[in-house]
Amino acid sequence: MGLFSQFCVGAEAQTAAPGVRLAQAAAPDDIPPPRKRPPPRLRVTPYYSPDGVYPRYNPGPNAVRVCDATYVQEFRPSGTVIVPRVSCYWRPG
Repeated sequence: MGLFSQFCVGAEAQTAAPGVRLAQAAAPDDIPPPRKRPPPRLRVTPYYSPDGVYPRYNPGPNAVRVCDATYVQEFRPSGTVIVPRVSCYWRPG
């Protein structure tokens, strides 16, 4: 206890200088109520109806879709497997 009292003896209370003003909280009557906004809503609509055809363009009259199917090797963690691959393109008819 003797050691603790030696540290507290030199401490004095600090007071604010006469020219210093302290900030105070505003009265509850002065604060306007917070505005509540509805959350913003975004409308997402596709510009075309998805039907599984890609790319989406007009290939022209009498166009023919040509597809090539092959088998390729895929190296997976469980082992090598053979999977089908299809590539298609539009050809003028």
